[in-house]
Amino acid sequence: MKEPKPLSDGDTAPTFAYQDAAGELLHTKDLSGRPYLVYFYPRDDTPGCTKEACAFRDLFAEYEKAGIQVVGVSCDDENSHSKFRKKYKIPFPLASDLDHSIVEAFGVWGLKKFMGKEYEGIHRMSFLIGPDGKIIKSYPKVKPEQHASQVLEDALATL
Repeated sequence: MKEPKPLSDGDTAPTFAYQDAAGELLHTKDLSGRPYLVYFYPRDDTPGCTKEACAFRDLFAEYEKAGIQVVGVSCDDENSHSKFRKKYKIPFPLASDLDHSIVEAFGVWGLKKFMGKEYEGIHRMSFLIGPDGKIIKSYPKVKPEQHASQVLEDALATL
């Protein structure tokens, strides 16, 4: 099992396709010219992931006002994402990464430890990406409840 090796500030963000809530296929290439946030989370409808998604939901109008698209990514399937979006009224897209290509490209997949067990999984990390496709700020340590406000504050200060 390997340690995660997340991308850093200044790196070019990998591009990827994802579905919106209506099932329309979108691509991060379409976000060129505007900032966006890609946040990675381990699993739909778990306590920490729900707190994080709901914090982004609660600040979503502020993100829209700032012109920042939010995209969540996990390895859950689209059916799980759909239920999660409906249950918590999540207004932004959640990308399904079943083949781990997105999490591996960003370097957030790797060894995790929980209650004495080791396994591979997604590390809760985020990347604020500028209009030029470069990572403005990476967030390797995320506290689910405070993360959305921290990213918004950073984005407003740098964009």
